[in-house]
Amino acid sequence: MLVNLQGQIERITYTNEENGYTIARLKVYGQRDLITVVGNLMAPTPGEILKMKGEWISHPKYGEQFKVVFYNTAVPATVYGIRKYLGSGLIKGVGPKIAERIVAKFGDGTLDVIEDKIETLDQVEGIGKKRIAMIRKAWEDQKEIREVMLFLQTHGVSSGYATKIFKQYGNDAIAVVQENPYRLAMDIFGIGFITADSIAEKLGFAKDSPLRAEAGILYVLHKLSDDGHVYYPYEPLIEKSREILDIEREVVADAVARCVADKKIVIEDLNEDLEEFRENNKAVYLAKFHTCETRIAIRLKLLIRVPKSVRQVDSEKAVEWVQQQLSITLAEKQTEAVKCALESKVMVITGGPGTGKTTIINAVLKIFSKLDVRIMLAAPTGRAAKRMTETTGHVAKTIHRLLEYSIAKGGFQKDNDRPLNCDLLIVDEASMIDTILMHHLLKAIPHGATFILVGDVNQLPSVGAGNVLNDIIESGTVPVKELNEIFRQAKESQIIINAHKINEGIMPYFNPDLPKTDCYFIQQEDPEKVLDIIIRLVRDRIPGRFGFDTVNDIQVLTPMHKGIVGAGNLNMELQKMLNPGEGGVARGERSYRVSDKVMQIKNNYDKEVYNGDIGRITRISSEDKEVIITFDRREVTYNFADLDEIVLAYAVSVHKSQGSEYPAVVLPILTQHFILLQRNLIYTAVTRGRELVVMVGTKKALAIGVKNDKTQKRFTYLKHRLG
Repeated sequence: MLVNLQGQIERITYTNEENGYTIARLKVYGQRDLITVVGNLMAPTPGEILKMKGEWISHPKYGEQFKVVFYNTAVPATVYGIRKYLGSGLIKGVGPKIAERIVAKFGDGTLDVIEDKIETLDQVEGIGKKRIAMIRKAWEDQKEIREVMLFLQTHGVSSGYATKIFKQYGNDAIAVVQENPYRLAMDIFGIGFITADSIAEKLGFAKDSPLRAEAGILYVLHKLSDDGHVYYPYEPLIEKSREILDIEREVVADAVARCVADKKIVIEDLNEDLEEFRENNKAVYLAKFHTCETRIAIRLKLLIRVPKSVRQVDSEKAVEWVQQQLSITLAEKQTEAVKCALESKVMVITGGPGTGKTTIINAVLKIFSKLDVRIMLAAPTGRAAKRMTETTGHVAKTIHRLLEYSIAKGGFQKDNDRPLNCDLLIVDEASMIDTILMHHLLKAIPHGATFILVGDVNQLPSVGAGNVLNDIIESGTVPVKELNEIFRQAKESQIIINAHKINEGIMPYFNPDLPKTDCYFIQQEDPEKVLDIIIRLVRDRIPGRFGFDTVNDIQVLTPMHKGIVGAGNLNMELQKMLNPGEGGVARGERSYRVSDKVMQIKNNYDKEVYNGDIGRITRISSEDKEVIITFDRREVTYNFADLDEIVLAYAVSVHKSQGSEYPAVVLPILTQHFILLQRNLIYTAVTRGRELVVMVGTKKALAIGVKNDKTQKRFTYLKHRLG
């Protein structure tokens, strides 16, 4: 039988913003000691009054607790409660000190003053017009969000998601969710179809409702694009959607037809005898991917066809001249690549580490600079662009910055109407460019410009959908110069030699007794012991022996997210060892502290911080509800609500490391990773290490990965469109 209980929150012991689960200590009238309550509470705040229905339970470790089943809240009435309530961080701009001053001035009438006479707060020391405006806005938002959160909680939405929903739709949040809860999956980062579907079910939407079927189809196609697919064959898509949605085939097929009519998806009859088309040859695209893939082909062909804007030079003489200027002797394939750059409109230079790609870029830049032409350099990530700037002496930008991306102005500002001001564009790390980004890049390249793509086609393909560099190479449309000779200096690096062995399917060689070895393998099959070894390597052994900085220079890379040596657990354990302590800010089960190493996991164009960028937390303000993170000497401010864009980065997945180089890399490699153990993944991980690579695990697991060159097929049609 449920009992009633009322009390005031004294402190929050724990709250999980993902599901609202909270452990709090309450002061209950008539009881001397604080009591513990547990349950799903919406944004609980110290000082708040809880009126609860629930039951007393006995926890084997923590003793008697009150388990909340239903509750509502009330603002506190006592001076003590009001001071605690205001000072809890509930209102941006009011911390404990300001709260104390306000309550000292207005006593138990404080909340009425904030509600009805907020301008009188200027009588309090330290509060001016700017802070009053902040308090007014936060107070109004807080009142509105409570109403929205109450509605959403009744329909199974966690407090963390409720905050996001309110931020996205404001006062329209309830109306939007009631009309079409599936919009949440498309509009809000972090809320997927499954969460939206759960809300829809509680709101009474039928399992076979047309709205659900359409949203489900789009969800499945988006999930498939996350796996790299630009399109998916019709019949397998129908079957996959039917299984996930648990509805009849006809309902799915009708939903697909409606999505086509609404121009959300495109179905194309490819008229090709491709292995993926068993029953028919229809390919289903999300509309944006169809537009991007078809236009990449059109624009690349146009770029190849239009004459060069740069005057023709004698390539033999140019090569002789540049060798004298740079005091180098180019190898045969390097010479061919430089000549090709002078003679072609579009070309690809590909090769592994130590094969001289940078030397070719520098030679080409020297010649084109002599011709006094407009040159631009770019790379997909900030780290890759920075490295390109350092190795060439020419300024390189991220592709997004090059194309002047701005959310406020509606996207990429450079396009075919406002093209880039260049005669030569060289893009490095081209294997990372996905279908959508390549489409926007090609839109902005002047028709007369020379376009050179440089990359390592044996690395993992782009995180986004497509396999653009590989498709361009395989199409045979443009000249490709592949470099495979390792040069003398590179031959001294065991990292580079082993990377090439891995790429050829040969087991790498480890000899710790070599005088200059930079590549090690530590044999251990027990995952718990592997974790322990990694912690000791990062904390003690590598810094002690090689002098690397524990946090800035050493990067743990891992094939997977889950498990004992997955990114999630590694980050928690490494944080405990490298940055222990109390305080900071909790976000779900993660906690962030000053000095933590963190990574941005989605492009944020407003902040100019991109997926994969690594920074350090330099300041946390509970009063302003802000976290300050420094990325490459630039401070960026995050509200607490934005922290789902950030994860700890003591360990990151190999995929997220693309385009980066680190002085030292530590890589766990175990047979429990066997699904992900692929040659291109291990090759990518090893080539991220500049001066030191240490693998920890089993040679058996390494052998599985090195032998497995069957990378997951990505459904793209670009190769055929170009051919």
